[in-house]
Amino acid sequence: MNKPESPVLLAVIGAAHGIKGELRVKSFTGDPAALGDYGPLFDKAGRAFAIESIRPQQDVVVVRFKGVADRTEAERLNGTELFVDRSRLPLTDEEEFYHEDLVGLAVRDESGATIGKVTAVQNFGGGDVLELRVHGRKGVLIPFSHAAVPEIFVGEGYIRIDTVAAGLIDADDSDDEGEPHSLKVRSRNRGPKEAGGNR
Repeated sequence: MNKPESPVLLAVIGAAHGIKGELRVKSFTGDPAALGDYGPLFDKAGRAFAIESIRPQQDVVVVRFKGVADRTEAERLNGTELFVDRSRLPLTDEEEFYHEDLVGLAVRDESGATIGKVTAVQNFGGGDVLELRVHGRKGVLIPFSHAAVPEIFVGEGYIRIDTVAAGLIDADDSDDEGEPHSLKVRSRNRGPKEAGGNR
C-alpha cells in the first residue's frame, strides 16, 4: 500500500524497550492492541511500518516492527507519528466520529455566534483537549468534555461550546441577566521549565 492520501494519526512511537528493537508505542485506537489490525502504518514521509508483534504494557503497547532489529535502530524512531489511510478505518454511525473529523469545524458559543474553529485535538496525558483559533488567536486549549463541548455537529460543520465550562470566561464575568461579557481568552499554562514548559 502507498502513502495514505487521507492520513489519520493512529499512534506515536515512544522510547526503545529492551535491546532487541522493541518500542513503546502510544496507540489512539479504542483497543490499543488492535493497532496491528490496520495493516502497514506510515510516517509523514511515507515510510511503511509493518508490525511483527504487539503486546499491551500499562498505558502503551510494546511493538516489534519488521526491519527494526536492535535498540540503536529503535531509538532513532522515538517520536515518529504513525498514520493509516482513512479508508482503512471502520465506518462510523451518525453518533460517532474520529478526532480527525473535528479539525476545521467552526466553534460556536452559547448564543450561536461563530467565535473560531478547531485546529487540532491533543492529548498530553491528562485527557483529550481541543486546540482552537478563537477571534484570530491561535493555540487556545479547552477540555474535550461534555460540559465544555455539549454539542457536536460534524455533518453541519460546527461544535457548540460552553464558554464558562471551557474556561474561556469566568462564571462571575456575566451581567445581571446571566449574559457573558466579552470573551477573555487566557494564555495557556505551559508549566515550569524543568517539566518542559516555558515559564
